[in-house]
Amino acid sequence: MSLAALTRLQLGLAALKADHLERRRLLLDGAQGAHVTINGQRVISFCSNDYLGLAADPALVQAAHAALDQCGVGAGAAHLITGHHRFHHDFEAAFAHFVGKPAALLFSTGYMANIGVLTALCDRHSEVFADKLNHASLVDAAKLSGATFTRFRHHDLAQLEGQLERSTAPEKIIVSDLVFSMDGDIAPVDALLDLAERYDAWLYLDDAHGFGVLGDGRGGMTERARASDRVIYLATLGKAAGVSGAAVAAHASAIDWLLQTARPYVYTTASPPLLAACLLESLRQIEAGEVRRAALRGHILQLREGLASLKIGTLMPSDTPIQPQMIGSQADAIQLSHSLLQRGLLVPAIRTPTVPVNMARLRITLSAAHCTDDVAQLIEALHDVV
Repeated sequence: MSLAALTRLQLGLAALKADHLERRRLLLDGAQGAHVTINGQRVISFCSNDYLGLAADPALVQAAHAALDQCGVGAGAAHLITGHHRFHHDFEAAFAHFVGKPAALLFSTGYMANIGVLTALCDRHSEVFADKLNHASLVDAAKLSGATFTRFRHHDLAQLEGQLERSTAPEKIIVSDLVFSMDGDIAPVDALLDLAERYDAWLYLDDAHGFGVLGDGRGGMTERARASDRVIYLATLGKAAGVSGAAVAAHASAIDWLLQTARPYVYTTASPPLLAACLLESLRQIEAGEVRRAALRGHILQLREGLASLKIGTLMPSDTPIQPQMIGSQADAIQLSHSLLQRGLLVPAIRTPTVPVNMARLRITLSAAHCTDDVAQLIEALHDVV
């Protein structure tokens, strides 16, 4: 590295710090949960995506211990060599059945899944139509696919329809988060499917934050979407499912095509089989998890009622565990987050480029593992620090 290049990096880091955009990793000791030790401090965490409290659930821990004796730790090879274990196979079948799709494929991460799906289905002759607030992995996947990349304003179906109508691409794919990770709102699935049917397009739904939580736990897909051959559904498995990875479910031919051509699936070592064994147990917990989901809905209602009169910013509309308190100023959001941390409450300040400039926010995430007293402490502390 030349001295000039190193200087450029150092100046860039200084600029990030001056603009309140520098990020530092927090050091977690012990298991994930509603109460954790971060940087040596015991806190109540409102920043985890462990929505059902399954990440350290005893049933999943027991499943991991049992699987270790059967399969060891590493997969040892790619899926298409000798890395595809019976646990992987059984989870894919169980997941497809659970979400109501004919077949499924397990990826090591959601990021890899999104890149795998869009690069396998699209080429320079295709066109991808994407909501502007989609996750970064969907943006990167669309760019890597080589397709024409067209974005529409958040939930603006009229603009999307105009774009579809003008498109001359022989293959089109509409891509959307199902629950938007920074706003907590939900995509209009049936309306998007109407447009996909009218203009003969795929509909790809990334349900990272809805699976396990919405409805009966099967996520935000509607029954129409489950029955449609043109809908491809993704659920990440490191959030409400409490483990790791991502599963894509679709028509059997689409899944077989991904198995043959999705490079992030083909050219990587398979995920450890013991994780797939844990995911099988996680599916059972999600299917029987109405008590957890009811507790989570209660926490959401309690928080929204408690923050309705907060004298700074706005609690954005959301019926999901993602409850963003809009602040605006990055410096103010950071100060509020720091003040809460001093009181033993971990709530992250979300800043650009994750959200637009002047739209910094506190991103409060709730879990079934919280108790009502945890939520009450957060409400009281937010009113006090404001």
